[in-house]
Amino acid sequence: MRILITAGNTQTPIDRVRCLTNIFTGRTGARIAVEAQRRGHEVALLTSHPETVTEVLGIAVTPYRTFDDLHGLMAKFVPTGKFDAIIHSAAVSDYKLGGVFESQTSPPNPLSEAERGGKISGRHPELWMKFTPTPKLVDFVRGLWQFSGILVKFKLEVSVDDGELLAIARTSRAHSDADFLVANTLEQYETDAWLIDRADCAERIARAELPANLLDRIERVFSAPDGPERVK
Repeated sequence: MRILITAGNTQTPIDRVRCLTNIFTGRTGARIAVEAQRRGHEVALLTSHPETVTEVLGIAVTPYRTFDDLHGLMAKFVPTGKFDAIIHSAAVSDYKLGGVFESQTSPPNPLSEAERGGKISGRHPELWMKFTPTPKLVDFVRGLWQFSGILVKFKLEVSVDDGELLAIARTSRAHSDADFLVANTLEQYETDAWLIDRADCAERIARAELPANLLDRIERVFSAPDGPERVK
């Protein structure tokens, strides 16, 4: 199979030296990429942490940094028709910066492009930042980019129990028309995850076993009798 994997966090630039981001390192996506390569699959990895696979030969690694970087790469790679499966494990920013404002004025005065484009001065007594939502890249996969192969989506929640997590995960899987969804909470992120399929069956899997278990399932779908017709 030819597999495209996204992994890592995205940065939201504030100026040329500051950004907002999240805590995720791309290790899960990297481990899946390594296992897929070990099985003989052709792997392309889009990651913000290329150092996670620097010593592994045979994985085509393309780095990114920001949401816009990842958006552009996926818009380039996904519609090509070259991939049989996409595993979208990247922790993508939900918001982008809509402006930085001086709060001491009424109405708040936006900082100039010149100041935002360099390094915002530390002399401001207070600043306000406006954030606007980013589009969900995983929802472009079936829609705008018309991918018909096997799609795996990841979903993370905080401070929910298993029942709530699975309800959210099943709705999310169906919304993106994903074949599989990997769901976990921040509290159990390092230990285990739930894997949900198109039939909404859910299985709890130890984190260390996730790459092999997930790829086993993807391979079964791909090699099923209707696999060649479904995966274009």
